[in-house]
Amino acid sequence: MQIDGLIGSLGALRRKLRALASVVEDPGATAPEKANAETLKKRLEQRLRAAEAPGGDWTDNAFRLGRWAKEMRKSASPAAAKADWTDNAHRLGKAVRWGYKKWLSD
Repeated sequence: MQIDGLIGSLGALRRKLRALASVVEDPGATAPEKANAETLKKRLEQRLRAAEAPGGDWTDNAFRLGRWAKEMRKSASPAAAKADWTDNAHRLGKAVRWGYKKWLSD
């Protein structure tokens, strides 16, 4: 596997590293399995250190855009402010206007 700074390949390495760590910590695993997993874990850690952080290419921007869109979908509209007397006056004015127009049309 070639690491060139892409988020996908780093994510794959991290997933493999977590899987190997779980094998090492598994009490049911045999000694050769644990040794093999430990060796592979050390090799993957070295590759992750060598890869460093992504170089700021388009994938970073796409990831941030996706995260922003997800947050926008989650956020609810702000709650309405507590009603004050102007809201009631507005409603009353609309009702009076409606009644007056109906009275004039009859």
